[in-house]
Amino acid sequence: MVNNSIAVAKDNTIRVSPLKLGNIIRLIVNLKASKAINQLKFSQKRISMHVLKVLNAAIANAENNKQLDIDNLFVKEAYVGKSLSMKRFRARAKGRASSIVKPFSKLTIVLEERKKNKSEKGKK
Repeated sequence: MVNNSIAVAKDNTIRVSPLKLGNIIRLIVNLKASKAINQLKFSQKRISMHVLKVLNAAIANAENNKQLDIDNLFVKEAYVGKSLSMKRFRARAKGRASSIVKPFSKLTIVLEERKKNKSEKGKK
């Protein structure tokens, strides 16, 4: 069954560890798309601008491909996974070397259009 009220955006090569990216993702899940954008714009983390680009891509997919109303979009789910790891070596004392692992992450953001019920419109 295909759900026409969701839009997805992915990025498979983000140069940050999945743990650090997960901390940013927890801030925006279950937020309205406009509030999630503000949350990411004012975040002090380096990676938040990259997450903002993926979120804007998901909003553009919802608007252009699915013809969804961008005022009713919510971040349904966002998840992070491990991607490849760059392996580097650093010179150490006495001719030795130690390995450095530079991890990459995968990011998926799913937006959903939630329509307001008649009972919710009157409540504030």
